[in-house]
Amino acid sequence: MKNNKSIFCDCLYFSANSLARNLTKLAEDAFAVTGLAPSHAFALMVINRKPGVSPSEIAKEMHMMPSTITRFLDKLELKGYISRNSEGKTSELFATEKGKEIYPKLGEAWYSLLENYNSIIGKEEAAELATRLYDASEKMK
Repeated sequence: MKNNKSIFCDCLYFSANSLARNLTKLAEDAFAVTGLAPSHAFALMVINRKPGVSPSEIAKEMHMMPSTITRFLDKLELKGYISRNSEGKTSELFATEKGKEIYPKLGEAWYSLLENYNSIIGKEEAAELATRLYDASEKMK
């Protein structure tokens, strides 16, 4: 029987990126019902959970660069999901009524994503993998 493993399968960089591409596809499928990209949906979930949150707090929560979060926020504001309260350099973010109304649907999409990858990988293995990947990522900072 032919071995279908890639010659790069023992490389963490290769394997992590392959996993990320596969998870991205699952996440895009799960969040398609919301009309939002998964990352935009996660930012909106943070805003719903923490009214008045700052963009830098969202960046920290999502482990992303502030400039990336700013682009997400611009799109969410353009679509009518959030409003900004700005004074000087500080900015507070709030979900609009539209942003609050979609919040349960975002939770359902997130749950669907979890269920999808748990059914493929296995619940315990997925939880262990998530913890190990997160810990490894923190060590590499």
